[in-house]
Amino acid sequence: MSDSSIPSSPSVSTAATSLPPSPTISKLSLADVTDKDRQEAAKIKAEANKAFTGHEFNKAAELYSKAIELNPFDATIWCNRAYTRVKLEEHGYGLSDAAHAIQLDPNYSKAYYRRATCYLQTLKYKQAIADFKKVLSLEPNNQLVRQQLDSTTRIMRKSEFEKAIEMEEETSSVERCMAIIAEGGCDLDRDYKGPKLSTTEGGKYSINLEFVNAMIEWFKEGKALPKRYVWEIVLGAHQAFAQEESLVTLNIEEGMTCDVIGDVHGQFYDVLHLFSLTGHPTDKHCLLMNGDLVDRGSWSIEVILTAFAFKWLYPNRMYINRGNHETKDMNRTYGFEGEAKHKHGEQTYKLFAHVFTVMPLATLICATKPPAGPAGNAILSPEGKKRYFVVHGGLFSKDGVTLDEIRKIDRIGRQPGQEGLMCELLWTDPQDMPGRGPSKRGVGIAFGPDVTKRWCQLNGVTGVIRSHEVRQDGYAIEHDGLCTTVFSAPNYVDQGGNKGAFIRIDDHGSQTYTQFDAKPHPPMKPMAYTSGGMASLLM
Repeated sequence: MSDSSIPSSPSVSTAATSLPPSPTISKLSLADVTDKDRQEAAKIKAEANKAFTGHEFNKAAELYSKAIELNPFDATIWCNRAYTRVKLEEHGYGLSDAAHAIQLDPNYSKAYYRRATCYLQTLKYKQAIADFKKVLSLEPNNQLVRQQLDSTTRIMRKSEFEKAIEMEEETSSVERCMAIIAEGGCDLDRDYKGPKLSTTEGGKYSINLEFVNAMIEWFKEGKALPKRYVWEIVLGAHQAFAQEESLVTLNIEEGMTCDVIGDVHGQFYDVLHLFSLTGHPTDKHCLLMNGDLVDRGSWSIEVILTAFAFKWLYPNRMYINRGNHETKDMNRTYGFEGEAKHKHGEQTYKLFAHVFTVMPLATLICATKPPAGPAGNAILSPEGKKRYFVVHGGLFSKDGVTLDEIRKIDRIGRQPGQEGLMCELLWTDPQDMPGRGPSKRGVGIAFGPDVTKRWCQLNGVTGVIRSHEVRQDGYAIEHDGLCTTVFSAPNYVDQGGNKGAFIRIDDHGSQTYTQFDAKPHPPMKPMAYTSGGMASLLM
């Protein structure tokens, strides 16, 4: 399908990737599984394998589930479904499936490998290391696993070391970089021939649209900015972020529109196409990027510098929420740390890591005019207007959280951790069932349609707009229209086969959805800057 705009309609949706769990092994005995069941399960497993090879991961998961229902004693089907869960980033479900396979066959090395993958992707390094060691005890000559064990061990030690020294650091990397600049330790390279920042009378750098456009063209040629310009852009964005609360209020004034953009994950050439559809920020148009700008894609530096340059240039028209990948643990594992250090050095990565903590956690988009048509059952603000809560992950493990509580979260210098409001804002996902459930990712929780409705009613919010998950159509309208997922990285990591999308909101609070396809890019694979041997494991 070519690029297209679709009017808002609750009927346009995509099914969630999660599936009901298959029957547990304890409910059946071997005698309950007939030869016919085994043959049919094997046939369906072959169909699932074919779907998996064709990158139809949702279909593959569904088929493996059917095969498991017929023959839950075949460890290979559980293991294959675990791998499919990895592709769908449902690592919590993947852990469960791999554990079932191990229960059925304690010497099944591939099942330990799949479980190690899930542990690694949920940042449980010690458990991943234990499973890698088990694989090597079963396959002593597996050099790839040995390499991945060594890389995981290094990541764990680095994580522990950094957490220890963070407590001793007295100055932020922002202050450190500014001091280095003042001392003359990061002057502009004399032989640099690329786009130039303007300078003020006081000798300070300033930015204009001509520079941003020239920078983008420079990046398209595969060239890099000098470190000094990188620092200036990041510091310029930092200054804007530091003026914002943890929950930003964005009023869409008369005649204005705002485009909400989901995950882009370092897919620079798709971001350029996306911006050609949204247009750049102007007095009448703003952009809101809803987290996960970096990691996985191998042009994360180009993506984040472009976004930060627009933030510096248009601080009141370019908005950026923090995602779960604007965090140290994820950057260490999924490539951004390696890319930043490779292209611009360790101090530059430290600067990015701190500025990520200054990014707001959510944005409240507020229409300033009444709904364009009958409001129906829409939940409106106390002033009778539509407004949308835009956050990377989702809602909370408890009822009663207010907008004011979110606004007051102390975020600067902090990582989201594994629990609490910040973690949940960045990590949670919707589920079809009412109530709350365990996360299919293994981090955070899942929240049902009743949770969303109560929260929206409590806070006078028309709907939650979030990202964080691939949707094959680029977006999905869920929870009776109260929760919308938007994802803007088409053909995610070069294998998802999904569309990208963005949402345009006008001054009445009306929404339209635009889908777009992936664009060609230079021959570099995703996660090119991850530690040795890890890219294939994390894909």
